[in-house]
Amino acid sequence: MRRTASPLSLILLGLGTFMLVLAPLLAWYVKPRAAVNPIDIDITAVYRGTGSVFDTEQVETVPDQRITVTQKVRGDVEDSERSGRAAVWDVTTTVDTDKTLPAADPHDALDFVPHRWVMDRRTTKPVHCCGETPYIEGEAYLKFPFDVHKRSYQWWDNSLGSTVTLHYRGTRKVQGYTGYRFTGMVAPAKAGTRLVPGAVVGLPDRPQVLAEEWYANHGLDLVVDQRTGRVLYAQTGPKRTLRAPGAKKDAVVLLDSSKIAFTTETQKKAVQLAKRDSGQLRMVGETLPIGAAVTGFVLAVVGGVLVVRGRQRPDTTETPDTSQVPVMM
Repeated sequence: MRRTASPLSLILLGLGTFMLVLAPLLAWYVKPRAAVNPIDIDITAVYRGTGSVFDTEQVETVPDQRITVTQKVRGDVEDSERSGRAAVWDVTTTVDTDKTLPAADPHDALDFVPHRWVMDRRTTKPVHCCGETPYIEGEAYLKFPFDVHKRSYQWWDNSLGSTVTLHYRGTRKVQGYTGYRFTGMVAPAKAGTRLVPGAVVGLPDRPQVLAEEWYANHGLDLVVDQRTGRVLYAQTGPKRTLRAPGAKKDAVVLLDSSKIAFTTETQKKAVQLAKRDSGQLRMVGETLPIGAAVTGFVLAVVGGVLVVRGRQRPDTTETPDTSQVPVMM
C-alpha cells in the first residue's frame, strides 16, 4: 500500500502557509505604510477662554474678555504630491474677542498669523521645502508622531519661534477616550519686534518705536492619542507683551490668559477622528496579523496532518483471472 495526499490537504496546507506569511507582512510592511499623515487634510480647531487683551480703540489693556482662537489647517495636495514624501499643510491662526467675531475677513481679527508647515508623512519630522514658513524645528507641531512614547517631546511653539519641552504626565480621558498627557511652560522670552507709537511703551516723545515683543506661556497641556499622535485636547496660557527697546519690564500687555482650551465640539471631533484612524491602524497592525497567524497555524497543522496520513491505495493493480473463461473459437 502507498499513501497519496488528497487535494483538500494540499489546499489547506498551502492556504495556511500563505496566512502565516501574510501575518508579518501586514504588521511590518503594510502598517508602516498605512501610518502616514494625510495631504488632503481640512480641519478646524477652536479654543476658548478668558483673559486680558489690548484694545486698539481704547489704547489700553481690557481685562475679563472672552477670547476665541481659531486654527484652520488645509493640505496643499499639489505641493505635497510634487514633494514626494512630504505633507504640506497651510495653517492660519486667528485670535478674536467678542467684538471682532464674527469676522468676514480674518485680517480683521485681533491677531492673524498664517504659516506653512511641511513634514515627513511617516515620521512627522519637519521638512524644509515647499515654501515652508517659518523655519519649523522639533519633533511635533499640531500633532505628535505615530506611536507616541512615554517620554518628553520637543514641541514647536509658533508664538515663541522655537521649541518647548513637553513632559509626559501619565494618561487622561477626553470625552471618555484615553490619551497620553504632556505638559510644559514657557518662560518670558523675546519673540520679535513690532513698530508701535512711542506712547504705547511709555515713550511719548517718540512718534514710533520698534518695540520688543515678549512671549511667555503659563502652561501648555496636551492630551494625545497614542497610536496616531492626534491631539485630543489642547490647553494654552499665552502671555504677550511689549517692552521699550532694551527695557527690563513690560510696558503693555497685548494678550494674557491662564487658560484657553479646545471647545467641547473640537474635543469630540478630535476623539471621533482618533478612534477611526486608530481603529484602522490597529486592525492592520494587530487584529488582522494575529488573526492571520492563528488561522494560518491551524490550517497548516490540519493540512500537514492530512498530508502525512494521506489516502491508502494498493501498491499494484490486480488483473482479473481469465483462466476459467472459455475461449470462443
